[in-house]
Amino acid sequence: LFLPTSHFRKSFRFTTMSDSKAASPMKLAGLVLAWYAGNTFYNIYNKKATNMIHAHWFVAAAQLVVGIVWSIIMWTTGIRKTPNLTSDDIAKCIPIGFFACVAHAGSVLAMGMGAVSFAQIVKACEPVFAAVVGILLPPADIKPMMAYAMLLPIVGGVGLACVKEGKGLDINVGAFAYASLANAAASLKGKIGGSTTKALKSDKSKNMDAANVYAVMNIISFICTVPMVVIAELPTLQKEWDIAVENHGQKELITNIALSGFFFYVYNEFAFAFTAQVGSVTSSVLNTAKRVIIIVVSCIIFAEPMERNTMIGSAIAIGGTFAYSLASKAKPKAKTN
Repeated sequence: LFLPTSHFRKSFRFTTMSDSKAASPMKLAGLVLAWYAGNTFYNIYNKKATNMIHAHWFVAAAQLVVGIVWSIIMWTTGIRKTPNLTSDDIAKCIPIGFFACVAHAGSVLAMGMGAVSFAQIVKACEPVFAAVVGILLPPADIKPMMAYAMLLPIVGGVGLACVKEGKGLDINVGAFAYASLANAAASLKGKIGGSTTKALKSDKSKNMDAANVYAVMNIISFICTVPMVVIAELPTLQKEWDIAVENHGQKELITNIALSGFFFYVYNEFAFAFTAQVGSVTSSVLNTAKRVIIIVVSCIIFAEPMERNTMIGSAIAIGGTFAYSLASKAKPKAKTN
């Protein structure tokens, strides 16, 4: 189950995607710090917001609005170039934005219905979904056998984390379902979006760097989220809002929703920028480490219990995700005569 140390060294080389010039270590460290801090604060304020108001599709949509406002400010002030997209470009982006919408909303609903730590443990299963999507959707993306072997500890670890001492299997079905939905959507977004975003970023006339790619997807994601707010929550939204204001205060409610939206946008933008600098392998490895931080912080702040099986299972699942990230990109050894 152990990978060669030479592969670990190769995976952590901080090189740009466009050329072999090494990226600034200080810049990369800053991106990682901002990514981790933004993601941690997002999970904290998101959980506070969803605990206050039982209208989680609305919270997901409101979070995206914050990012849209930020992008508009960047574009109108000239701080960032405005995307120059044709109707055909936008059409190609719609499926990506749709799956981004489902991935985001699934995560919000999962953490709203259950513990943040549990949602993060289930989301560690994303490589399993990605592997299945990679095989089923053309062109097939076949990973090395070692990568598929690493899926076993991921599934086993999540299963163990769901076994409570003295109770047996104890799963928050709603949280598990939405987190799994988020995993499936994220895998589909990655599969169908890779070639489209690469083409947009390579055409300099489009003004589609990593930040603008995410900004455009964020706008499309919001548009796709609105119908679900209308269908699932609009009839009771005013009532739920009034109850939340009465119990927690309007200022506190708006602050938590706004801050969750701000940190959601910030962490994703920095994550996109970091991945553009170092590539998907290093980004996946650090994304795995990020989950550990979120689980620990959420357990402390929200007093979420972590039983022995939960701790061992989450460690196994996250470790399996770490190994999968490395093994999936391992180059096959050259055959010798």
